[in-house]
Amino acid sequence: MIEKEALLSLKMWFADYVKTFHSADPEKQQNINIKKEHTIRVCSEIIGIAKSLGLSREEIRLAEAMALLHDVGRFEQYTRYGTFSDLNSENHAVLGIKILHENNILKGIDQSTRKLIFCAIFHHNRIELPKRTTEACLFFTKLLRDADKLDICQVLTDYYCNKNKPRNESIELGLPDTPEISEKVCQQLLVGRPIKQEYLKSLNDFKLLLMGWVYDVNFPRTFQLIRERGYLEMIRDALPPSERVLEIYSTIRTHLEKEC
Repeated sequence: MIEKEALLSLKMWFADYVKTFHSADPEKQQNINIKKEHTIRVCSEIIGIAKSLGLSREEIRLAEAMALLHDVGRFEQYTRYGTFSDLNSENHAVLGIKILHENNILKGIDQSTRKLIFCAIFHHNRIELPKRTTEACLFFTKLLRDADKLDICQVLTDYYCNKNKPRNESIELGLPDTPEISEKVCQQLLVGRPIKQEYLKSLNDFKLLLMGWVYDVNFPRTFQLIRERGYLEMIRDALPPSERVLEIYSTIRTHLEKEC
């Protein structure tokens, strides 16, 4: 596991690493800040979920380390490609692991713990959970994915609800803001399946993808927070009003209530 001093050292490295991406361009710096602040909040979210599960202090520190490092690849990705879209650049989780290896960031941590950290980071942005892995890796991967999704929903619902904010195409993954909703996206959600990014044709499809994350979270506390914070309702209200949208919302809301 991870000692207090090791976690503090990782936090110091992360803060220094992010500073190397400082930009004089306000828009670019804003997007770097978005990812830095996202990381800090995911750390908070994962601690909350971990405590709800009764994890030990050592396990909570491990979970926090995973959250701290899960998006390390985002900074290089945005600087190199000008986007947060993995489809239009490269997989940010794989890039992040490469950066951690190149900088030997986990050198003071035992091998089994390093493997768990790399496993959770590698799988945190996949469409599906790993089928062949250890129970520990699967558990911490679920924990990281839940915490990550909670904060992404927070960031994006804040963005959608603030009509006066200028558009940020990096957050929107470069998708067009058109009124259409893809039928394939609708069909997947109505049968209880999360959406693959390659199915997305518009910003509305992306909003539905977020709604469909309810099918892909794992712990009671995560479901409770999604309900308490009203994420589904805020996403629904950010979509064009239609019977199709209401049908999808109702189907996903029913699933949420069953899990709470």
